[in-house]
Amino acid sequence: MAIITLAHNLRLRVVAEGVETEEQWRFLHLLRCDEIQGYVYSKPLPPEELELLLGSSNAIPAKA
Repeated sequence: MAIITLAHNLRLRVVAEGVETEEQWRFLHLLRCDEIQGYVYSKPLPPEELELLLGSSNAIPAKA
């Protein structure tokens, strides 16, 4: 939490890498992490599959 708070005090956005589970995502959300990336959204994809994913209505999972 200290790293996220420090970054926010410096007016920086925080990106958590390697987020693999919903539990990790929820924890980072509680800590006010700005962005996440990792398997919780999608495995690494070749460009063609990424275009299909981004063009679909399932491109960005809804998180509450």
